[in-house]
Amino acid sequence: MDKIKALGFSIVRREDTASIEAEAYGVKPSEIRLNRVAIGSDHTGFYIKGVLSKMLMEKSYGVIDVGTYDETSCDYPDFALSVAQNVMEKKADFGVLIDATGIPSAIVANKLPGIRAATCYNELSARSAREHNNANIIAVGARALGEEAIKSILEAFILAAFSGGRHQRRLDKISAIEEKFMKMELKSKT
Repeated sequence: MDKIKALGFSIVRREDTASIEAEAYGVKPSEIRLNRVAIGSDHTGFYIKGVLSKMLMEKSYGVIDVGTYDETSCDYPDFALSVAQNVMEKKADFGVLIDATGIPSAIVANKLPGIRAATCYNELSARSAREHNNANIIAVGARALGEEAIKSILEAFILAAFSGGRHQRRLDKISAIEEKFMKMELKSKT
C-alpha cells in the first residue's frame, strides 16, 4: 500500500467511482444500484456493442458480453434471449440490446417473465422507460441512430430510476396480466 502511495496512486473502490460519476450528473450515490450489465447484439449492432461495452466499463460496470463476437451474419433472437435470461436470472442488473432498429430484440426479450424491454430512440424515451415502466432492458437501433445519440440514450437510461407511485400501480397490472397468461399457457400444455 505504501508503494502505491509513494508512486502517487490512490486506491478507489468501485462503489466510490460510481458515486463520483453519479454526483457529476446530479444523482445521489444512494440512487445508483446498477452494477452488472448484460449486453448483446446481432451483426448489425456489433460495432456499437463494443462502443457501449467500453463506455460501461469506464463507468465501472461489470459487463457480461453474450455476443455476437464479429460481424458475421447471425440471428438477433439468440442474443436477445441470452441478455433477457441474464436479467431474469438476476445475473445482470439490466440489459442492453443492439440490432438494426431495436424493435425485434425487444420483442424477443419481452417474451420472458419479468422482463420489461424498451426500444428507446432518444433520452426522453430512455428516462421514461426507467422512471415510469421500470424497464430492465434497453434496446437501440444501430442503423436508426448515430453512435453519440446511442451513448447519450444509454446514459439517460442508466441514470434514471423508477419513480413508483401511480407507475407502480400500472406496473402491478402488467405483472398480473403476465402471470394470468403464463398460467393459461401452462394449463393448455397439460
